[in-house]
Amino acid sequence: MKNSFFKILILALLIAIFGILSIYSSTFQKEGTAWQEIYKRQILWLIIGLVCFYLFSRFNYRKLWDANYFIYGLAIFFLLLVFGLGVIRLGAQRWLKFAWFNFQPSEFAKLAVIIFLARYFSRKSTDDISLLSGKFGIFKGIILPFIFVAIPMFLIIEQPDLGSGLILLLVFVGLLYLTNVRIKYIFILLAALISPLPLLWNFLHGYQKQRLLVFLNPNIDPLGAGYTIIQSRIAIGSGGLMGRGWLRGSQSQLYFLPESHTDFIFATFSEQWGFLGSSLLILVYYLIIRQGFIIGQRTNDTFGRLLAYGISILLAIQVFINIAMNMGLAPVVGLPLPMMSYGGSSVLATFIALGILVNIDRTRNVF
Repeated sequence: MKNSFFKILILALLIAIFGILSIYSSTFQKEGTAWQEIYKRQILWLIIGLVCFYLFSRFNYRKLWDANYFIYGLAIFFLLLVFGLGVIRLGAQRWLKFAWFNFQPSEFAKLAVIIFLARYFSRKSTDDISLLSGKFGIFKGIILPFIFVAIPMFLIIEQPDLGSGLILLLVFVGLLYLTNVRIKYIFILLAALISPLPLLWNFLHGYQKQRLLVFLNPNIDPLGAGYTIIQSRIAIGSGGLMGRGWLRGSQSQLYFLPESHTDFIFATFSEQWGFLGSSLLILVYYLIIRQGFIIGQRTNDTFGRLLAYGISILLAIQVFINIAMNMGLAPVVGLPLPMMSYGGSSVLATFIALGILVNIDRTRNVF
């Protein structure tokens, strides 16, 4: 346990420090006290996140099995509460305000869904040897768990937050593959999801349609929807091999790059630290995700294994999509880079998930 605790802690701290440095560099010259406080708030979230990491590393993850339905129900409750009491920012209603803290329920709903799926697919048959999931038909193997995933997924998409909603779907498909559900059922699900995509175009919000069109060709609206991705590419490219240096990036320092401290923090970091710095950052993410899969592989408890896999898949998908989005290789979906982007909900949810990973490794020999 000690090895995994310190490995994950050091890697996560390194990423978080990169994030704080990038947040400070992209906001310290902006006018107004609110901008000057952003990096300080991120430091506060990091401290609280580290406390949560330690507490959940000591909290027996098997208790999540018993609290599974309560956690899932609580996540749905807060997602529904957003529609009535949610704070609207940048045209989206995704946050609940508690005193000075803007709480984003979708970040914790991701973890709640993973806990639910880990329990659902880890049930064993009467001989306690083989998993029931290998014997599930299409209803119990695909349709029923998909319904439980679809409820929070559509609530999140309606906020609107298409990126976070689709991540739940991708995590679901990833866990299906790892739980011995018949491959043909997975292909049936994928076919059912892909076939109506052309019809879903008419149900997208205007800005979502624009983002998809801009993804295919940013130059169709270079001063509008395509502006951010163009500036992001310029920032990444201008970093070169070694980068321009901390506090010296032109795109982020001169405010050409919107959301440089949140969704596009990777572009900010790449501009200042270059290809070598970006490669180091990606390597650190790879090591922490790899550690999660290693923990899953060596635990004897199926629930713990699937929980570790689900957390690792979630982290990997978010990192991949955010970096691809910054490079223009994926549509802009407003997804934070875990532990780097500014935002308390994302930081806390990620460190809680990492604490659960450590606890799985700590208690793996008990089961």
